[in-house]
Amino acid sequence: MSERYNVGATEAKWQEIWEKDQAFKAVTDPSRPKYYALSMLPYPSGRIHMGHVRNYTLGDVVARYKRAMGFNVLHPMGWDAFGLPAENAARDRKTHPAAWTYDNIKNMKAELQSMGLSLDWSRELATCDASYYKHQQKLFLDFLKAGLVYRKEAWANWDPVDNTVLANEQVIDGRGWRSGALVEKRLLSQWFLNITKYSEDLLQALKTLDRWPEKVRLMQENWIGKSEGAYVRFPLTEAGQGAEPIEVFTTRPDTLFGASFVAISANHPLAKKLAESDAKIAAFCAECNRTGTSIVDIEKGEKLGLDTGARVKHPFDPNWTLPVFIANFVLVEYGTGAIFGCPAHDQRDLDFARKYGLAVKAVVLPPDGDPARFTVGDEAYTGPGKAFNSSFLDGLNTDDALKAAIAKVEELGAGKGTVQYRLRDWCVSRQRYWGCPIPIIHCEHCGAVPVPDTDLPVALPEDVAFDKPGNPLDHHPTWKHVNCPNCGKPAVRETDTCDTFVDSSWYFARYCSATCEDKPVDPRDVDYWLPVDQYVGGVEHAILHLLYARFFTRAMKLTGHVKIDEPFTGLFTQGMVCHESYKDENGQWLYPEEVKRGADGSGVHVETGRPVTIGRIEVMSKSKKNVVDPGKIIKSYGADTARLFMLSDSPPERDIEWSEAGVEGAWRYVSRLWRQVTEPKIPLSAKGDPIPAELSTAALALRQTIHRTIVDFSADIEKFHFNRAVARARELSNALDTLDGTGAGEGTVLREGLETLVRLLNPMMPHITEELWEKLGYTTALVKSRWPEADPALLVETSVTVAVQVNGKLRATIELPKDCAVQQAEEAALADVNVQKAMAGKTVRKVIVVANKIVNIVVG
Repeated sequence: MSERYNVGATEAKWQEIWEKDQAFKAVTDPSRPKYYALSMLPYPSGRIHMGHVRNYTLGDVVARYKRAMGFNVLHPMGWDAFGLPAENAARDRKTHPAAWTYDNIKNMKAELQSMGLSLDWSRELATCDASYYKHQQKLFLDFLKAGLVYRKEAWANWDPVDNTVLANEQVIDGRGWRSGALVEKRLLSQWFLNITKYSEDLLQALKTLDRWPEKVRLMQENWIGKSEGAYVRFPLTEAGQGAEPIEVFTTRPDTLFGASFVAISANHPLAKKLAESDAKIAAFCAECNRTGTSIVDIEKGEKLGLDTGARVKHPFDPNWTLPVFIANFVLVEYGTGAIFGCPAHDQRDLDFARKYGLAVKAVVLPPDGDPARFTVGDEAYTGPGKAFNSSFLDGLNTDDALKAAIAKVEELGAGKGTVQYRLRDWCVSRQRYWGCPIPIIHCEHCGAVPVPDTDLPVALPEDVAFDKPGNPLDHHPTWKHVNCPNCGKPAVRETDTCDTFVDSSWYFARYCSATCEDKPVDPRDVDYWLPVDQYVGGVEHAILHLLYARFFTRAMKLTGHVKIDEPFTGLFTQGMVCHESYKDENGQWLYPEEVKRGADGSGVHVETGRPVTIGRIEVMSKSKKNVVDPGKIIKSYGADTARLFMLSDSPPERDIEWSEAGVEGAWRYVSRLWRQVTEPKIPLSAKGDPIPAELSTAALALRQTIHRTIVDFSADIEKFHFNRAVARARELSNALDTLDGTGAGEGTVLREGLETLVRLLNPMMPHITEELWEKLGYTTALVKSRWPEADPALLVETSVTVAVQVNGKLRATIELPKDCAVQQAEEAALADVNVQKAMAGKTVRKVIVVANKIVNIVVG
């Protein structure tokens, strides 16, 4: 009887060995094929969660598998460490953001190491460290020289209590997410990255990313938002109401004859001018600037407008005038800050027109519509059709009408056809302390002056105070006061810091040259390692992070740092980890460990015994307390069990439900694997013994199963079908238990099967498989061993399963030699016990044999 598996001692033992041997340290070696496996770096919030366990397990399986396949693998880890939570923690806990961040990094690193991840910790980086953002500042300055960085005034969401700019996503119901204050719109000088320079390239290159999920490519395509249409000018009817016509961009110039109003943003030049002399307009504009400003807010919110009294002329008919409204759903930063409304063919415009009593004129006739009867009620018609009620466009289909309308606009000098993108240049200015300082000095005489390369990094001051609202860098008594590098006169540092998305837009390149001190990346390293072969992370990063990283790579190519355009060849987005939620009688959320479940599915509070309300299964959330501490699971069951559960219960791209029963099931298999190797049912042959030439039928069949499993298991890992791979491993375990030791060569074949099973499972359960490999007599660790190879001769099927029917009804299945004679198939089918029962007392009229598939016996 072997000893019981000691999970704690075994996992600690192998983690120590891997660290001592530097088993996962990668070295640039152009003579070897490389593989760059990368999981998205975490924010150091203090503790890892189950989402981290799943994400990093998936990436680790790939990294370990590719290493066993002979690749030189780079699998690094770091920390996306700047950001608002650290600054808030500093305020709330009276500590420094750096202290809070590095303490969290220390804790989370220890937790990740307990998972047995094959990470190259020698390349560890933290984006908040000056050794990292020094090079980011260099990239910023290089981009500035290349024309990819500029500064301009732009409207921003301003929190008057926290005295800072908020992202659209931080404005909730018109209020700051933290202070609760009514948010204002302010025109501020801010720094931008010229991502729109690459709009078309970023869009077209999506077609080449065939190892990205289709949904992610579609999300990016929609975000870039290419649209073909026209700029159209609507002249004002009275001089003095605005020197310039109101210009709109429209993708549907074919519906111009259905126009019933023009709407402009509250920050449009005309709106500002009218507000100077009209208190009602001024008040409405102010209200628009206080309400939700994100696209989501606008789409969901009530559509409000104010008739300014101004009128414009229709571009096709100067005698036709339209009212000009200021509307809260028109943003100055999108398009031209003005739209024309065609209510019959746009639902938003229709809702607005009905609200304010404006005309609704249909100008696109559906394919089955009657022009004499077709009208629009409460639902706009947005599909294709033929133009009608549209003068020279009448009778044209939608595509032809679009072209004709653009041609007419250009002919009349009222506008021009164009292509536009929804994508806007990236505002990277943030009025925060805990971020990468923007390396610019403002001089009254010289303007905005780049910090010399020799003066980098522009490091954050450590002696900052958070007792005042706003940006602590603005309040610092000395940090921002410097001399101009050009003229030597007193000047002021830029106090804005970079959006944290900048930090995560190039970290993958820095990993390649993590210790390079004099430049962001070493060409020899990035030319070898980039692009990332497999990137793993959440779908929530499908748009911004991935799009910014794609832009940054192009910018780094333009400035001579890399030679590639696309940073990630393969992308996998894993599903979320879910758990049911619980509430007590007072409606307070409870942690899972506070609830005891009954056999009937009910739940009670473990302390009070009072009934508990069991909620639906949803994504784990700290706010709802439906979270499970990975540390406790690893301590109780081991990292291999947690990893196996994450891989086995659901396809990795789908959400997975965490359950205690599922974890216990994974633990049972871990224990079973241990017993299979350490307590084999029949004696194993000695290590290295050759497979005998003569094998029993059972042994030969098992060898075929072993080698088919190698092929299928490997294919599953390549395709990220990890749950299928686990199922195949379990099937192989079952097959290995079928030998009874009475046949020739069975002990040798069982050893081959156990060794293969251990090797296949190593990327998933690295600790126990290393220990079992050692117990099987090997001194070279699996981490240094090659992946098992299947013998092609054993992949050839020598037998087939054939269905036997009697009068068309399935009565049995039999095993036959592949391509056997018809007579042999007939005899075997007629001899089957179940077939004989079905034929009892009847005469065989005919036997039909379809080779390798079916035998049909006709009786009467």
